[in-house]
Amino acid sequence: MNNLKTAALLAGLGGLCMAVGYLLAGPSGMTIGLLIGLGMCGASYWGSEKLALRSAQAIPVSAEQMPQYHQIVQDLCRCVNMPKPGLYVSKNPQPNAFATGRNPHHAAVCVTEGLLQTLTWEEIQGVLAHELSHVRNRDILIGSVAAAIAMGITFAASMARWALIFGGRSKGNGRDSNPLAALLMMILAPVAAALIRSSISRSREYEADASAARMLGTGESLARALEKLESGAQRIPSNVNPAEASAYIVNPLRSEMLGNLFSTHPPAADRIARLRSNSWLG
Repeated sequence: MNNLKTAALLAGLGGLCMAVGYLLAGPSGMTIGLLIGLGMCGASYWGSEKLALRSAQAIPVSAEQMPQYHQIVQDLCRCVNMPKPGLYVSKNPQPNAFATGRNPHHAAVCVTEGLLQTLTWEEIQGVLAHELSHVRNRDILIGSVAAAIAMGITFAASMARWALIFGGRSKGNGRDSNPLAALLMMILAPVAAALIRSSISRSREYEADASAARMLGTGESLARALEKLESGAQRIPSNVNPAEASAYIVNPLRSEMLGNLFSTHPPAADRIARLRSNSWLG
């Protein structure tokens, strides 16, 4: 169900991107909007691993340095027949973790020092199963596509705003564009794109939780880990780049101004309840 929802949301996001381009500049604008989205998607997809690790100031750790970390990941990867990713540790004191990389053959998993100090190894196994599920489900690609299209929509809306400021009017579809419609699109399209992108991210978090529970045969270790991680994220501030926040297992930034409307993460209590209700078995 989460995969179908993600596909529908991505299709909606792509359609919104082309609609913005068409309304602002006709068929040529629709093509330009699509090309902008694809270009941003490619840059995000191919550079995601290095950018995320550099932003987190993550350092690679060897099997000699952290044998249990490596052994857990090796066992989980063997269980689901996937390549072992590079393993990293960030000096971030907030307990958290993320996965990055363009596909299972070019991926990395990073845990923070705060996580290693807060969780038991059984709970860490639950977190690592969640992050490996993101890699296996190619959620980094899905997230990159969603983010790139959303940026393309915002970019197109920004161009339209400047065009209206300087008195530009588009005739790309054979007629003058409607200024009111263009104005509404400039305001509403980026908001709609952000809402859809956030919904996609929340859907992928639920799916990664379920995949991790199926991998381990239980959702309890991940549920306990989420309780501690959410508590730690609320108590310990983090200087994570907001653009990278959606990659973490729990939201590393505290912003409740708009509630869950634009949140990239589902409520932790809901995730924990799902894991303990065995809904992942369905």
